[in-house]
Amino acid sequence: MQSKKKPEASTSKPKEVFEQEKEKAEKYLANWQRAEADLVNYKKRTDQEKSDLAASNTAGIILNILPVIDDFERALDAIPQDQRDEGWAEGVKLIERKLMSYLESIGLCKIEALGQLFDPNLHEAACHIEGDEGKIVEEFRTGYKLNDRLLRPPMVAVGKGDNGENIEE
Repeated sequence: MQSKKKPEASTSKPKEVFEQEKEKAEKYLANWQRAEADLVNYKKRTDQEKSDLAASNTAGIILNILPVIDDFERALDAIPQDQRDEGWAEGVKLIERKLMSYLESIGLCKIEALGQLFDPNLHEAACHIEGDEGKIVEEFRTGYKLNDRLLRPPMVAVGKGDNGENIEE
């Protein structure tokens, strides 16, 4: 009887197969890690977009409410001095305070302009009048920020520095 000889297996063959499979596994791992990083970045980006959209919607709603606040300010200024302590006047003040308190709780704040140096990035100049040069002398409309973001600039009059003097060169 003839004995069957086993074919000689090359010792390099399993090593090559192992290396190829190892390279495949490393490639799959790198692709999986990249896909995982892409998913994390996608989640961060969508969360940021949702936050930005919510802030934009809030800003839009508040911009529509600002004329009502302006009307309250004008109404309170128009109350005759002898009627400021009457019940209806106190009611108007209370409503205005409640509205402002709520808006401040969501991040709205007034921009203090009177007496400040004019900043074209923050203020809207309506005219130049006599007063300290470059300083805001009068405020025509209140400005507001929402969470440190300019919502509406104050409309102001800026001093032109004449103060009654005529300076000629």
